[in-house]
Amino acid sequence: MPPRNKPSSDRFALKKCPTGIQGLDEITLGGIPRGRPTLVTGAAGSGKTLFALEFLVRGATLYNEPGVFMAFEETGEELTTNVSSLGFDLDGLAKQKKLAIDYVYIERSEIEETGEYDLEGLFVRLGHAIDSVKAKRVVLDTLEVLFGNLPNEGILRAELRRLFRWLKKKGVTAIVTGERGTNTITRYGLEEYVADCVILLDHRVTEQISTRRLRVVKYRGSYHGTNEYPFLIDKDGISILPITSLGLTSEAPSGRVSTGIPRLDTMFEGKGYYKGSSVLVSGTAGTGKSTMAARFAESACKRGERALYLAFEESPKQIVRNMGTAGIHLKPYLDNKHLVIRSERPTLLGLEMHLLQMTKLVTEFKPHIVVMDPITNLISVGFQADVKSMLTRFVDFLKAKQVTSLFTSLTSPGNLEQTDVGVSSLMDTWIVLKDIEGQGERNRGLTIVKSRGMVHSNQFREFKLTGSGLMLEDVYLGASGALTGAAKAAQIAEEEAAALARTEEIERLGRHIERKRQVLESQMIVLRSEFEAEEEEIRKRVAEVQAQKQAATDQRARAADTRKADEETSR
Repeated sequence: MPPRNKPSSDRFALKKCPTGIQGLDEITLGGIPRGRPTLVTGAAGSGKTLFALEFLVRGATLYNEPGVFMAFEETGEELTTNVSSLGFDLDGLAKQKKLAIDYVYIERSEIEETGEYDLEGLFVRLGHAIDSVKAKRVVLDTLEVLFGNLPNEGILRAELRRLFRWLKKKGVTAIVTGERGTNTITRYGLEEYVADCVILLDHRVTEQISTRRLRVVKYRGSYHGTNEYPFLIDKDGISILPITSLGLTSEAPSGRVSTGIPRLDTMFEGKGYYKGSSVLVSGTAGTGKSTMAARFAESACKRGERALYLAFEESPKQIVRNMGTAGIHLKPYLDNKHLVIRSERPTLLGLEMHLLQMTKLVTEFKPHIVVMDPITNLISVGFQADVKSMLTRFVDFLKAKQVTSLFTSLTSPGNLEQTDVGVSSLMDTWIVLKDIEGQGERNRGLTIVKSRGMVHSNQFREFKLTGSGLMLEDVYLGASGALTGAAKAAQIAEEEAAALARTEEIERLGRHIERKRQVLESQMIVLRSEFEAEEEEIRKRVAEVQAQKQAATDQRARAADTRKADEETSR
């Protein structure tokens, strides 16, 4: 018997319909179930109608799938006007036969509990709309109006099943909206059981700050993200960030990015930070954190890269003016769109909404570097653990896109190597700026606490803000430790004076030796002269003595000769 072929898992995989809503398809791993109804529920104002409309608009514009919107609360004109600010041209799509909007007015008194024929008129009308545009997608908004006069639970369940069965039979991918109940996901507590997929929208207010959230409650036949995800409604529609699904799977580029300060680059092997890494610059107030961050952004713009500056304390104009005094000129890069500065108070939004807006801005602007200044201000809208969680997800998001990020953090004077937000362990590089007080003045210092994966300097440097830019100088080591500012200048002056005194002493001793040498040489000349004169006299005396000796010898010889002559005569 020939072996059986194993059935392919793809053959039986649930087909999915991409919604086109940013972030949702990632959460649902491809979209909502194709050819099946999906229930979108939530309280009033949670965004159900907009969600459903965007599903149709994205389907028509991105996937060439026409759609039908059957409304029971708002007319076509009202819907068109309400979403025009989002750039949705419903009239244009209708003229292209890509969208049909049908408003159905239902009077509750007209609905009778007569059984299976209650929805026949609706089915005929909806079927005609589907056929008119060859729709692949359908929206019914909302169930409460349609079944508002059916108090009998048995009939309600039967009619719901009948509606959902009819939609499946038509082969359309449908979204049905429903109101949320007091203690249930839906008003009747039945809709979620007959739907293949249930998406819950929530709009909650915490500490006077509102946040919209989405959760996939149910999805038959498919794995999906089960967490709550914040979503944003803005000029582009709905954006959802599946933040809790981010994993540690980002690449680790070996390229480098300049810090913008040449002497600081030398402290990182002369190359700067790793591309795509996260950098934390912490310090007390006034140590130059924002200035260093602005220099980093400016240097990126000078290289032709795009920089995103997220500020929570100063307006863009204030940042441009203040940084100009330190030789950092940002306005040209704002003008040529290489730099975007987004300034707002943290209390304007909740942490999740801040995160969603920032990630959306990064996705749209596609920056090479991102600066957030300062992260400690976020504590005003959340606890430390919440802020750390939010920043962790943002750092992971930036690393996934290989964006180099720099965060500034305010620290307490008593504990410089512990941030108020507690995110130092998340960062690849940590630079600490310090205040150094002494000699009646305050100076700044810089040290690198850590930098993962690279050799870095362990030296302490003096950090100066000047009109021509940022400067790093070597500290001066004195008897009492590292000296900066006036103490450094005084110590240098003192040591230079001491060195000068030693030089002068050496020169004095040299001159003394020279004088001594000259005196000795003079004395030697005199002594030599005296010696030569005395030598001459002695030589003369020696000559005289030798002459006298010779004369005496000669005389004795003559005397001897005389005696010999006398002897011969006597013979």
